[in-house]
Amino acid sequence: MLNILLVDDDVEFSDVICHIVEFLGHNINTATSLKEAHQWFENNTFDHVLLDFMLPDGSGLHLLDHLKMIGQSPKVTLISGHPSVKGILAEMCEPNVSHLLKPLQREDLELVLNGPKKTVKKAKSAAITHHFDTLIGESAPMQQLYTMIERVAKTNANVMLMGESGSGKEVVAQAIHNASKCEGPLVASNCGALSKELIGSELFGHEKGAFTGAIARKEGVFEQADGGTLFLDEVTEMPIDMQPNLLRVLETKKVTRVGGNRELPVNCRVISATNRSLTDLAQNNILREDIYFRLAVFPIDIPPLRERKEDIPLLAKAFLGQLNDENGTAFAWANEQLKELQTYDWPGNVRELRHAIHRAFIMSDPQTSTISLPDNLESPFSRVNTQSEDKQVSAGQTIEEVEKELIHATLDKVQGNKTLAAQMLGISTKTLYNRLNAYGGIGEYK
Repeated sequence: MLNILLVDDDVEFSDVICHIVEFLGHNINTATSLKEAHQWFENNTFDHVLLDFMLPDGSGLHLLDHLKMIGQSPKVTLISGHPSVKGILAEMCEPNVSHLLKPLQREDLELVLNGPKKTVKKAKSAAITHHFDTLIGESAPMQQLYTMIERVAKTNANVMLMGESGSGKEVVAQAIHNASKCEGPLVASNCGALSKELIGSELFGHEKGAFTGAIARKEGVFEQADGGTLFLDEVTEMPIDMQPNLLRVLETKKVTRVGGNRELPVNCRVISATNRSLTDLAQNNILREDIYFRLAVFPIDIPPLRERKEDIPLLAKAFLGQLNDENGTAFAWANEQLKELQTYDWPGNVRELRHAIHRAFIMSDPQTSTISLPDNLESPFSRVNTQSEDKQVSAGQTIEEVEKELIHATLDKVQGNKTLAAQMLGISTKTLYNRLNAYGGIGEYK
């Protein structure tokens, strides 16, 4: 019998889940917010947490950080309502965090709570080293990266991670946080996913009544990360006129909540990330120079996967091993298949490799131990991007011109669907609209 906590603000959904869990023979309590969940953990322990991804007072991922901070480690199953979110969560979370999609069936809950009914003997494989508990790879570029992580972890310097989309910037941020051995949590925020109106509240918090909809006081991510690490993803997508507010916090180490008049001290290392080049930042007025020097006290370039192909077999074995563990299967790679994976350039980097392996896993016969690779490893997104670059990029063009042509080529390919185009380009929809406005081309795709 397990002691379970369900954290979800949908009362009808919670009632159904409680009935199913009790039918399966377990005890269950409920919380409708992060605050209530924190209160439950003050005097209780739980074997399993069923956790909604989106809660009234923040992301369910914040509870994972809180559990680390208080030293509790129940098994966690994140619940989301869209398949794409499930894929993103799989990239963000540790292997012991499972995922379910709404609507849930009894069989889904029974599997995550009680485990598979029958087990399959797992194939034996050599142990794979996870550097700083997160990073995989023994190539020369990765050894250089490990050295930089070790050195910066001994300081409190802010770090800017530069690298292509899918290269693992958030995983590197986690590695720096782990190596720092700080007591506080790692808190992540995506600056490119927030509107100009909400970014101040997200970063600095707000007081009750500060604006329409501010029904309660909220701590910003700087406060949440106190004593730990704040990861600002897509920091270069922050509106230029909001950047002075960030600069002030970086310089004074104090925040003032939106609608407040009192400065609050904050103490955290800031790790920021961007997939833009330094030339792009300098030429196109994307990031203020004074902000750059505050954020990039210690810049780190993350190598793309094509520059460390000798690591691909290790990554492939690790990803397949994780899928085997989650599903009770015993698939194994043939040497020829690992060589085939190494011959492809992986323009989507580690994220694309992981996606391709997951796709192959699903298509393979579970009655065998043979994994089935597709005839073509290319994803439709990388194919479109590659075709666009081959046809449109030429010597002498500015970065702005190349970016503009790539955006227009992608939009043409998807018949003007901005949401899909943003996904293919690896940026937020808001960022895509900003680019179209800057290039004067938004009218073509209404």
